[in-house]
Amino acid sequence: MAKRKSGHILLVFNQLISDIFEKSGNKPLNYKQIASKLNLNDPESKELILSVLQDESKKGLFKEIERGKFQLKEQKTLLSGTVSMTSDGSAFIIPDDEFEEDIYVAPRKLRTALNGDKVQIYVFAKSKGRRKEGEVIEILERAKMDFTGIVKVSERFAFLIPDDRKMLHDIFIPLEELHGAQHGEKAIAKITDWPEGAKNPIGSVTRVLGVQGENNTEMNAILAEYGFPLQFPEVVEEEANAIPEEIPAEEIEKRRDFRDVLTFTIDPQDAKDFDDAISFRYLDNGNYEVGVHIADVTHYVNSGNPLDKEAFERGTSVYLVDRVIPMLPERLSNGVCSLRPNEDKLCFSAVFELDKEAHLINQWFGKTIIHSDRRFSYEEAQEVIEGHSQELKHEIDILNGLAYKLRERKFKQGAISFETTEVKFKLDPDGKPVGVYVKERKDAHKLIEDFMLLANRKVAEFIAKKGRGKKKLTFVYRSHDAPNQETLLGFAQFAARFGYKINTKSDKEIARSLNHLMEDVEGKKEQNVLTHLAIRSMAKAIYTTKKSSHYGLAFDYYTHFTSPIRRYPDVMVHRLLEHYLEGGRSVNEEEYEKMCVHASQMEKKAADAERASVKYKQAEFLEENIGKEYDGIISGVTEWGMYVEIVENKCEGMVRLRDITDDFYVLDEKNYCIIGQRKKKVYQLGDDVRILVRKVDLAKRQIDFTLVADDKNRSSD
Repeated sequence: MAKRKSGHILLVFNQLISDIFEKSGNKPLNYKQIASKLNLNDPESKELILSVLQDESKKGLFKEIERGKFQLKEQKTLLSGTVSMTSDGSAFIIPDDEFEEDIYVAPRKLRTALNGDKVQIYVFAKSKGRRKEGEVIEILERAKMDFTGIVKVSERFAFLIPDDRKMLHDIFIPLEELHGAQHGEKAIAKITDWPEGAKNPIGSVTRVLGVQGENNTEMNAILAEYGFPLQFPEVVEEEANAIPEEIPAEEIEKRRDFRDVLTFTIDPQDAKDFDDAISFRYLDNGNYEVGVHIADVTHYVNSGNPLDKEAFERGTSVYLVDRVIPMLPERLSNGVCSLRPNEDKLCFSAVFELDKEAHLINQWFGKTIIHSDRRFSYEEAQEVIEGHSQELKHEIDILNGLAYKLRERKFKQGAISFETTEVKFKLDPDGKPVGVYVKERKDAHKLIEDFMLLANRKVAEFIAKKGRGKKKLTFVYRSHDAPNQETLLGFAQFAARFGYKINTKSDKEIARSLNHLMEDVEGKKEQNVLTHLAIRSMAKAIYTTKKSSHYGLAFDYYTHFTSPIRRYPDVMVHRLLEHYLEGGRSVNEEEYEKMCVHASQMEKKAADAERASVKYKQAEFLEENIGKEYDGIISGVTEWGMYVEIVENKCEGMVRLRDITDDFYVLDEKNYCIIGQRKKKVYQLGDDVRILVRKVDLAKRQIDFTLVADDKNRSSD
């Protein structure tokens, strides 16, 4: 504690002395003059000032220009930000202040900062024409201390070689800290110490994952790498197991009873966590009542309990290629809360009266009890829609018709339709991929999606309007900003190469032309490239209490209400909706904004983990096809190579520039292409290429391709 305090005092004195030099125009001063300007005349302070001047002169902050006279070597300021490591060991610090530019930090000036850490840095005065540079002076918050990797054991010590490519230091493991990990095994190690001046941190193995290359080992390693726990704490499991399945009669009496109304679920074939159900009935006035019934998770998960805290920390369920890591223990996610057929279940519902044109006549939000009559898979519901099955044919057809009208209206109002192709793997019993197929989104998927969108939008509108005219009610919104004009313009220029016109005059025109593009491109080989590029040109959707509109959906207000079994923001929304329905006062906005930031971060981590599992399975699948040729499409370009997506199976790998030997190629970032410097041959994003699978590195989840002799005569424009 004392050591940290003295370090803090030195830091304060560094800054105070630097300020004096800056205010005096960097005029040479001795320690007595500085003490006088700081009004510090006691001997102890003067001694400390001299000590700081001498010590920091050795480190390069000050310089002694003549005996006893000092100056600032370079003018510096303090900034805090987040470390973004590069592959050469240097880093860029992304400042907390969004108006500041990124600051470069050389490897030797990083100290022990790691990727994602929050740090405080000195920023050096910028020389003319040079980028801003800095030096880490304090690590404010570690992004992570646990790393997955391969254990290497020698006679006297061991190391963990981290999987994380941005973790450039191996972790030194004393033999007594191996805890059963064997040479060559995959494990998780926690950094326990990093002595000053030591090249490597010291760590301890906290979990042995198993043999490298085994499916279970690799999937667990991906989860651990992105910070998702591999099991629930005992206290959380105990709390979940203590929750009774029986619904007391007094609870039923408090709720609107939908058990006699036709209700069903439509979910993936292999789903077990049924968040949502749809009820349908005809009304005497010729309209329809459609109920969107959502599992009442907050009835069972009490705010602040271990179960709730664990769900908040996880933020979301994680969907890897071969498994789901639930946000809530299985007893809740697949049992007590899940809207299984032929069982009474507690719900939080949004009930709508719609006319034949899907116009909203009335709405109601509240607690209900339901009894699902049928569990449809998407495939079974699609069979009904296509006329191959007559089960609930009339009702499903009406719902599908209403969904079509809701969808049509949404697109007319400026919503954007992004239909990306989703890759699925056929796995053998050991989890090894034996085939790849593309999952189709049909009307059954869209039917459910459109009614979920309606519920999410109307819940958000209800709260936003309830708070009008008085103090705004703090709420959790799903916000999506309009795209950055410059990025969008770049995308429009690229799309024009394929013959697609993007009108960027207004938000509505952008949406309209993007939708035309998405329709035209569907099923074509360039669909994925153009869709992913269009999505990249959009802002990212986040959870926030501050903004409410959703650009991509063209909704003024939007939230997530429909998936509380698998998303924590929906749990927050349920609690807030119940609170406000009961006349509660607005909750603390700052507190909820912090929770929103955490939820957005965990959502991104889950998406990254999911992508990593897909990458691993793609690598595993192509490992069996090394030497095989495929038709591909260029899906990305970088300064070190081009990404190619195989048309047949959507697996993506890289052709490295160093492996294209007919010329020296460089990246033209603006035009999404690489150009040969002598022959001016161009490889453009979206171009067809023939590739051969050259190498697969399962540990790094990397696939390397080489180009097969290319007769196509490419030349620059």
